[in-house]
Amino acid sequence: MMIAEMAKDTAGAEKRCEAAYAKAQALQPKLNDVITFVDPKEQLAKLPAEGLMRGVPVALKDNVCTKGIRTTAGSRILENYVPIYNANIVDRLAAAGAVTIAKASMDELAMGGTNLTCFQGPVYNPWDQTRMSGGSSGGSAVLVASGVVPMAIGSDTGDSIRKPASFCGVVGVKPSYGRISRYGIIPYASSLDHVGYFTRSIEDACVALKVLAGRDDRDMTSSNRPVPDYPALLNSDLHGRKIAVFKNVIDALPNPETKKMFLDLMAKLQERGAEIGEFEFRDDLMKAMLPTYYLIANCEATANHSNLDGIRFGVRQDGASMEEIMTNSRTKGFGPLIRKRFVIGSYGLFQENQDRLFRKAQKVRRLIVDQAYECFRDYDCLIAPASADIAPRIDDASRDQLSDGYLIAENHMVIGNFGGFPSMSVPMGFEQGCPIGVNLTCRPFEESVMFGLGKAVEEITGYRDLTAEVK
Repeated sequence: MMIAEMAKDTAGAEKRCEAAYAKAQALQPKLNDVITFVDPKEQLAKLPAEGLMRGVPVALKDNVCTKGIRTTAGSRILENYVPIYNANIVDRLAAAGAVTIAKASMDELAMGGTNLTCFQGPVYNPWDQTRMSGGSSGGSAVLVASGVVPMAIGSDTGDSIRKPASFCGVVGVKPSYGRISRYGIIPYASSLDHVGYFTRSIEDACVALKVLAGRDDRDMTSSNRPVPDYPALLNSDLHGRKIAVFKNVIDALPNPETKKMFLDLMAKLQERGAEIGEFEFRDDLMKAMLPTYYLIANCEATANHSNLDGIRFGVRQDGASMEEIMTNSRTKGFGPLIRKRFVIGSYGLFQENQDRLFRKAQKVRRLIVDQAYECFRDYDCLIAPASADIAPRIDDASRDQLSDGYLIAENHMVIGNFGGFPSMSVPMGFEQGCPIGVNLTCRPFEESVMFGLGKAVEEITGYRDLTAEVK
């Protein structure tokens, strides 16, 4: 049942939300995708008379602040944090009648692409529990993919919604920068962070954005642009649409099955009336994307999380002095990956390194974004596989992160964060019984175009409302 149908089924709201709550608890031992369960009873008693998501069970990534409900951001240092206010999107969802049943697992402080670094352990892929979900929004992706909820909130700083969507066989949407307020979202990197979400259909993705989007004066980066009626505008007619195949990514794909699946999809899009071309980025910029992202993101994260010291925020560890308390709190409170990223960020922010590293990375980012705008002068969309392969196994350490296949084929979606472009992953096919997605990136605030293209892909593949059977 789609979200719009659920919202009209007022009599089934209580049963539906309680069933989702029970299913999330039943699957937790197998998937480990929830940090905190939220009993729906109190929310059900306060449902509005009507709303676009009335009685629809949803999940929130655990970096979304919820008044009176623990919000950990997947980190031990925030294990005891209970916010005194709601994020903007929490209030928007409640006003639309949505019912939160879970705070979903995530990579610690949203820093990671595996969902293996949460303080409570890894999240398991519902299609194959030996494989990772992807991150950092993996818990939210898994709750949607396993059929617990039809929509879950995530956040995306590099590809943290779109990569888990590919690995879990769901729709993952990162709207334009500023389209959804970030007020009340525990940050990673402020110039790159986007709030987004997962659904199992394009129709549901349209409804979700209509509910979540809009100006919020508490977030100075949120947009004043009017919010279109995305469901009413949904149109999968491809005549007149120009789509650019991301040539660098296709050339770097190490898996011939993924490449064939993608090219077959392009041929079918062309049959439906789309004009298919190619766009090639400068090779040096493609190889610079990952280091540019790491430097900017980790510098911004280091500044954003300087208050997690056991004194202003966070679980406090004992020490003989304030300095020792802060050192002990951060050492015990953060996992090894986070400590590594803070070292990188601190190094980049040293005064003597800012011009040589941080500001240089910002200039490279500008060059990458300029290249994307060159593409968008001629094309409506830049398209490529969202991942080079299906989800890696949790114990797989064989990937060469300096190879072209990894640097280019696995990191290109960060362009959407560098430029604030709307970007979405949609299921494309299956390999070895596991899903893999295709990614579409469009001009800023052209989400309606993106949804129309995504709907065409959905109609071609038939992958609508996919649900994994968890064994």
